[in-house]
Amino acid sequence: MREKPRLRKYYEEVVIKELSEKYGNPMAVPKLEKIVINCGLGGDARDRKH
Repeated sequence: MREKPRLRKYYEEVVIKELSEKYGNPMAVPKLEKIVINCGLGGDARDRKH
């Protein structure tokens, strides 16, 4: 079985715990469906050689 991505693991172990303590209701914590990281290329996007 594959290991969970680091961001999802951090969210489940740290963020959910803190938010549920803050709001007092675990149902008030948002659920994650997908984590997307966008990496811009800047000026290199126009140059096909890069």
